[in-house]
Amino acid sequence: MSEAAIAHRGRIDRAGSWRLVLARELADLWLGGKALVLLTLFSILLGVTAYLMATNNELRLIPIKEIAYLMLKLTVAFGIFMSLIIGADSISGERERGTLEGLLLTPTSRRQIVIGKFLAALSPWPPAFVIAIPLIAVLCRDSQVVSWALLWGGILGTILVVGVTGLAMLVSFWSSSNRTSIAVSLIIYLVFLLPTQFPGQAQTGAFGDLLQKWNPLEASNVFLAKVIVNNRSVEEMASWLLAPILFAVLTLGLLFLYASPGLRLEPGRARTRANWGRAASFAAIAWLPITLALSFAMTLPTAAATSSESPVQIAVDREWATARTGDEVEFTTLVTNAGSETSPPLIVAMNIINLQGEVVDPEDWSPQRTQSIEPLAAGASIEHTWTIDAILKGDYMVYMVVVPQPAGPESTSVPVASSGIHLTVTPFTRINPRGVLPLAVGIPLGLTASTALLRWRRRRAIAAGEGEA
Repeated sequence: MSEAAIAHRGRIDRAGSWRLVLARELADLWLGGKALVLLTLFSILLGVTAYLMATNNELRLIPIKEIAYLMLKLTVAFGIFMSLIIGADSISGERERGTLEGLLLTPTSRRQIVIGKFLAALSPWPPAFVIAIPLIAVLCRDSQVVSWALLWGGILGTILVVGVTGLAMLVSFWSSSNRTSIAVSLIIYLVFLLPTQFPGQAQTGAFGDLLQKWNPLEASNVFLAKVIVNNRSVEEMASWLLAPILFAVLTLGLLFLYASPGLRLEPGRARTRANWGRAASFAAIAWLPITLALSFAMTLPTAAATSSESPVQIAVDREWATARTGDEVEFTTLVTNAGSETSPPLIVAMNIINLQGEVVDPEDWSPQRTQSIEPLAAGASIEHTWTIDAILKGDYMVYMVVVPQPAGPESTSVPVASSGIHLTVTPFTRINPRGVLPLAVGIPLGLTASTALLRWRRRRAIAAGEGEA
């Protein structure tokens, strides 16, 4: 065999060496019991939460869409926590235990080592998501809600777990001890959570939009809440996906393209730490104008159409409705041009108020709050169908408003309101606690038994090896 063929074969062997690192890391993570312990704690937490939602008189009244969102939010949060802990320990832990040197001496490229460790750190997330599926399905008992929630929860959860794992491994890469890397990773995680604790006024306006839309964790939560609970379309909320995706791409780029080739025994790259400082400073400085520019581009107002003012009328096909929480109420509006000329473009908007004076957000009650109408000819009419999701008990008044487009920037128009629909929503629970309890108890017990069995077999294997020696 020629030297070129030998070198080519060596490159192929090294290119696939990440599988050996992955197998080693998975054995240490799962056979050692660390991942199973974390999953057991997660199953206990999720099981207790599910059982409380199924048995507590107040929590049982939460709409099933909101229950699905809350369970997904908890699942993703714990998945991020597990990946954060494992990723933070991946390199600095080996460095502290003195096992990194032996790994670096193997005929494996530095990047292959990091790839294997990265994939191993992601491994607890799929089982954690699988554990949450039966609990969410039993609590919600609506296949459409469950499938839609699991689809987007799985996609966004995976993106966030990938990004956070990459971030934790970057911290571990530049840390000399396991304690330091875990502490710094947790502090960064808390920094992402901090803006959500700001007062409500601080989360409004341009600054609030920047805090929410470009914080990957908060942007993901807003997207899931609007799409799952408030029936917003994915196209309408697509801009909220940019922050999680950019966060994952940025961390993976820094980890695999910049940091991993310089892996060594000491913290940091094989070059100087100043390079990393400059790279980190550049990334931090570049992130802000990019996000500001994108936010500005997505919030640019559109010019209003101009046309002449025209009288219109609007009517609804019902005066009252009674529903239970979780039900859908449909009604139809009829918009008529009662004038002698063609009307300007029209916008029909739905409004809802609580008769007890409590604040109501129409976005939470209907997937479509407005509908546009092309100019109507004189005497012409058009119908629209509307859907209301009864999410909270109480007495409400629903009314519709049709707004003609003003003729120009210095003119106005007269909105026309319909008669009201008196909506009475009574509480109703669809949760069966008998179906939740076996899962809430059985999953943690099964994981605990698996952990104990693995540890017993490992001790037995070690004892057998010592006896033969």
